[in-house]
Amino acid sequence: MCHQMAMKKEAQEKLKAEELRKAQAASEIPIIWILGGPGCGKGTQCAKIVEKYGFTHLSSGDLLRNEVASGSDKGRQLQAVMSSGGLVSNDEVLSLLNDAISRAKGSSKGFLIDGYPREKNQGVAFEERIAPADLALYFDCSEDTMLKRIMARAAAAAVKRADDNEQTIRARLQTFKLNTSAILELYADKTLTINAERDVDDIFQEVVQAIECVLKKKAKAAAQC
Repeated sequence: MCHQMAMKKEAQEKLKAEELRKAQAASEIPIIWILGGPGCGKGTQCAKIVEKYGFTHLSSGDLLRNEVASGSDKGRQLQAVMSSGGLVSNDEVLSLLNDAISRAKGSSKGFLIDGYPREKNQGVAFEERIAPADLALYFDCSEDTMLKRIMARAAAAAVKRADDNEQTIRARLQTFKLNTSAILELYADKTLTINAERDVDDIFQEVVQAIECVLKKKAKAAAQC
């Protein structure tokens, strides 16, 4: 019995050591959370960041869709969950993010984690299992502006979705606002809130200033090691 407990403890310590090793490796590269409601324009800003800095853009939604499309065992399991109307567990999402970061960390100059965390507990789990985020960019946009942009996008889409109506969209935006408020409060020390209702280039200038600050801090820390 004691032997089994000792083996279990040893296995747990090895797992923690491995996760710490991955976290330390990942922390050498900037990790930036990209937060903002649907229609806030964060996709446009991510594209501009990737073009300028060569960062790796990771979206939890894209990772889920790609895993399903791969036809893997995990993909089939995720498809079954989503098809039944269930929510994919945070452990699964974190696992996909961790794998993607591990695969790219040798060649990546930085990571943009798009649309994650969606609630504060996800942020806590991310930093415990993967690595601390260096910066959270929150693209702040009014509910009315986001609604107009989403409705315009829906009107231009070739395929119409049943949930693309004002009542449903406002409900989604309210849920987003509630969850995001808790994230911003918990991570106030590393969050930059950006007015996302301005010209795209004006917004990007502010984004660049924030990223340059992170890169300088990383370079200074590396020089002291």
